[in-house]
Amino acid sequence: MLPPQAAGKTIEIWFQDEARVGQQGTLSYLWALRGSRPAAVRDNRHHSAYIFGAICPDRAAGAAIVMPWVSSEAMTIHLAEIAKQVGAGAHAVLVCDGAGWHKTGQRLTVPANLSLLRLPPYAPELNPIENLWEYLRANLLSMRVWENYEHIVDACCDAWNALIADSPRITSITARDWAAVKI
Repeated sequence: MLPPQAAGKTIEIWFQDEARVGQQGTLSYLWALRGSRPAAVRDNRHHSAYIFGAICPDRAAGAAIVMPWVSSEAMTIHLAEIAKQVGAGAHAVLVCDGAGWHKTGQRLTVPANLSLLRLPPYAPELNPIENLWEYLRANLLSMRVWENYEHIVDACCDAWNALIADSPRITSITARDWAAVKI
């Protein structure tokens, strides 16, 4: 149910999630001759950062922050950034998972132009931003060794900015027929 302040406004559907990026990253598949075993780098150190990302497929718009940890305070900062990107005179429904830092309360502040819609537990397939993380890891963030935390943050920012500059890709990865407002 939408809050009263959303009445009469355009409703935007946004999808939100966090992704850990770091020195203990995942390996991605790559094309190679059958039977060959191409070498790939893998770092065993433990520095990492978290991309808090949100996408509106209809507008191919997004908002992200990179943080060293996940918490209600970090989520509040991310919600404020999303609120700045919501269209003028619009209200956004932000689809997110049920992580502890997504729960409203004393430590999480939700801006007036946002409403949170939590997904059922164990249903990541309902959040298309999971496919976006898969794309970023496979194409922009995999098989790399970062010297330190600052390089990880720079790589996260570069990957997100490259994605945001490619609006057709955002729409192709995250658009879902069922995620539409019908009046």
